[in-house]
Amino acid sequence: MGNYNSNTMVMDTIQVRLGSGLVKKIDELVDTGIYSSRSDVLRDAVRRLVLGKIIGIISEKEDSVNQIKKMRKSASKEKFDIEAINQLAD
Repeated sequence: MGNYNSNTMVMDTIQVRLGSGLVKKIDELVDTGIYSSRSDVLRDAVRRLVLGKIIGIISEKEDSVNQIKKMRKSASKEKFDIEAINQLAD
């Protein structure tokens, strides 16, 4: 698709089928100017999902301070490929 920086990022193309309700919500995000395209919305959503699986997400059901402390403790014992995580932002 395109290059995003001097590292020459090549993107793969995938086809995704979504219900009309989700497409409408995606279009609303684009219409408000938060995102420039449907692709940007989906890329951001997938990044958030992947990072959430790698690092963890904060639940609204628990105290966020305690959750972050648990995540930090867990993360300090694990080895992360920071370069792979940074590439998710590209």
